[in-house]
Amino acid sequence: MQLTKYRCTNKVDWHSMLNSGSRVFIGSNAGVPNALIDSLIEDGKHLNDIELTHISTLSDNKWALPEYAAKFKVNTFFIYGDLIRKAVEEGRADYTPCFLSEISGLFTDDTLPLDAALIMVSPPDELGYCSLGVSVDVVMSAARAAKHIIAQVNPLMPRTCGHSFLHISEFSAFIECEQKLPEVSLPEATKIVDRIGQYSAMLIDDGATLQLGIGKIPDAVTRYLYQHKNLGIHSEMISDGLVELIQRGIVNNRYKTFHPGKTVVSFCFGSQKLYDFVDMNPHVEFYPSAYVNKPTNIAKNDNMVAINSALEVDLSGQVVADSIGYRFYSGIGGQVDFVTGASKSKNGKPVIALPSTAKNGEVSRIVATLSEGAGVVTSRGNVHFVVTEFGIASLQGKSVRERALELIRVAHPKFRDGLLAQIRKQFWVPNYQKQTPTDIPELGEMQISRIQIQNQRFYLRPLNPSDERRLQEFFYSHTKETINLRYNFVPGPMTREKSCDLVSVDQSKDVALTIVRQDGSKVRLEAVGRYYLYPQQNSCEVAFVTRETNQGKGMASRLLKAMINIAEKRGLKNMFALVKNNNLPMISVFEQFGFVRALDSDPGEIELIKYLNTESKVDKVEPDNGELS
Repeated sequence: MQLTKYRCTNKVDWHSMLNSGSRVFIGSNAGVPNALIDSLIEDGKHLNDIELTHISTLSDNKWALPEYAAKFKVNTFFIYGDLIRKAVEEGRADYTPCFLSEISGLFTDDTLPLDAALIMVSPPDELGYCSLGVSVDVVMSAARAAKHIIAQVNPLMPRTCGHSFLHISEFSAFIECEQKLPEVSLPEATKIVDRIGQYSAMLIDDGATLQLGIGKIPDAVTRYLYQHKNLGIHSEMISDGLVELIQRGIVNNRYKTFHPGKTVVSFCFGSQKLYDFVDMNPHVEFYPSAYVNKPTNIAKNDNMVAINSALEVDLSGQVVADSIGYRFYSGIGGQVDFVTGASKSKNGKPVIALPSTAKNGEVSRIVATLSEGAGVVTSRGNVHFVVTEFGIASLQGKSVRERALELIRVAHPKFRDGLLAQIRKQFWVPNYQKQTPTDIPELGEMQISRIQIQNQRFYLRPLNPSDERRLQEFFYSHTKETINLRYNFVPGPMTREKSCDLVSVDQSKDVALTIVRQDGSKVRLEAVGRYYLYPQQNSCEVAFVTRETNQGKGMASRLLKAMINIAEKRGLKNMFALVKNNNLPMISVFEQFGFVRALDSDPGEIELIKYLNTESKVDKVEPDNGELS
């Protein structure tokens, strides 16, 4: 092979390598060889109907302009940028949906044979090896499969470690041309996105390995990881949000079970700080997407947490991520790869995170039925968690009815009644399920708090309609002694309808709290506390019950403390409880919080009253970075 060297001022003999109708790959993300594109437009004037194929490209994307429609036919695997999106919408460009892990195979098995790959590389080292730098992704596979590799040697391209090198002798031609890499600034934080990041971070345990996708939400997640320890990275991409976590040692890859000690990615884009960070950094290794995104490789990481976003999620858990109705908006990308890999990982967690609304709050992203024309990217069987600014919906192992109630709970409150009414028409929920989930404003914007009790982690949150079956299990776990002490009568069976009634609470009036143990999608109620409002007396009756294995650990105190705060903030005059006189532990809990005994005509029962005023407030129950100790 004869190697021809060009500078930017020289001309590439395109006609010696391409014909009209050829298929040409363009380098990806921050590695788009714009000088080669300019040269092809200028010096390949007699070439027409060239198919240009690529994934996301951080470029002016001039090849998709209407004026080049006769010269180029665009076929993209990921729609990125307004110009590409408009070209697809107007029919001047095609969108080919494909998992990122499988795009390389289309080139290597000649499903989409490539005549040339236009790529950007770093200058060669003393041995003649150039690095693909910040964009290895599908570029390496395209280069290996193409008849001709035509390179733009850019002295500003970082040299990255891993499987990122091509020898200069493999190039049919190259030009030397300096091109500043495109910088993408961190998106400005918003209150909604910040809350989603905070909830998502609660799903990440110390020692977990992470994949974070592109956009505002993944960057928001990184802002809530500074109290975590020993995290790892196996992700199709990284951006600026992770740099400081790595520099601080929060991400050290210590407990990764696949490529331990290394941050593994296939591309990156962000600021110049990020590009400088990955340059010759032996701790960050770049590999092709066919390797990084391969679900079986992802699953080799224990405790794999994959966080991706979506445009729409229906109440059965189907995820739309590449289209808005009939309008194709982005692409499948690596979402399905990582959702699948994380679901097969030991203790893995696939997470879909999205704002609850769109169009300035006018449209719900949580929907009863998908928009006409919308395509499912991730199936209802793959998703374990859906996160919005209103909380975390746990879907794994849930029936369609339970999923719907979980997702309604994290929908925007103004859409919850309508969503419940819609799915009742399909009998997804029984006719007696009428109350939609309601929040407790007094708990703050985070409706769930992580708490530590005797070195064990639990969560305090409102009881909600999707807890119906869990409440049944909780009730039937009680011993006869607990039932005798807790209730003033022998309760009958905890039917589905009765359980539904108990978990369907209008939390703006009555209050129902629970402490749960949650490990991934496995949830168990450990304690329940309630108060029932008596509006005419401006008072409420308080009661709680704790699972026998946790009695004496302080769970009742946690619940009572929270309910006192709520009652005081709501301006109630007093709280009272009716307790059997032989239930000494429960009496003791109430008395610790200032309840006093009142005269009662029933010798077997004691009434305890707490008079509420501003001087008797206990400390607020609010999370400190999502956690209480």
